[in-house]
Amino acid sequence: MMRNPHGTPIWYELLTVDPDASKAFYDDVIGWTIDAKPKGDLDYRMITTAGDENVGGVMRLSPAMMADGAKPTWLFYIGVDDVDATVTKITAAGGSVQMPAFDMPDVGRLAMVADPQGVPFYVMRGAVDQPSTAWERTGLGKCNWNELITTDQAAGNAFYAEVFGWTYPDKMTMPGEMGDYVFVAVGEEQIGATMTVNEHQPQPGWLFYFRAPDIDEAAAKVTAGGGTVHAGPMEVPGGDRIIVASDPEGVAFGVVGPGKQQSGETL
Repeated sequence: MMRNPHGTPIWYELLTVDPDASKAFYDDVIGWTIDAKPKGDLDYRMITTAGDENVGGVMRLSPAMMADGAKPTWLFYIGVDDVDATVTKITAAGGSVQMPAFDMPDVGRLAMVADPQGVPFYVMRGAVDQPSTAWERTGLGKCNWNELITTDQAAGNAFYAEVFGWTYPDKMTMPGEMGDYVFVAVGEEQIGATMTVNEHQPQPGWLFYFRAPDIDEAAAKVTAGGGTVHAGPMEVPGGDRIIVASDPEGVAFGVVGPGKQQSGETL
């Protein structure tokens, strides 16, 4: 079977009150093409890279969703071998179910859950065996890095290890009171890291870094588009450069791009 290993991120989803504004902003900043509004009642739009590959979707938050407490945010789907068995494991490990498992025809079975610290995400078993390429370590326009900011790093790490078999092969001590930056792996592949909430990252949640061709241009486009750059551009281990930003609705996200030496410039 070709599908992604259990515990691999397979889809990214932006919840927004204004998909048209989100399209204008992210198409410019990342270089995506977010679809126009589809026919029908459900406003769900696919996100496509410049290489014509799917990264995820944009869902319009309805008044009913907002009344139930939904707010603009980025979420991801973690691919699993068995959704129901995984949901059972999640609750046994101290997590919670936000939306019970259900089937979407021709899409797959999914559930919305949260870890013991209250950070939400989806688990999903796709309807087809074709693997997702939404996550790719250096793929242009794709998510390159998944970063958990949590109120209890040790407990969070233990939870994801128990449910998804994640391992933590290495860590890096961060400056000041920020603690350890702990790397996350699925099998042999590093997919991101975990860290504790701090003055620079005060809100718990998953933060996703999407690759753009030029990080300085991306930073300028964030500001021009009504968003905010909170950190960077700065170089990270491995030579890439990143920014941490929020879109005009205040939704946090990251952008990663080639470092100056990688792109042929001189420092």
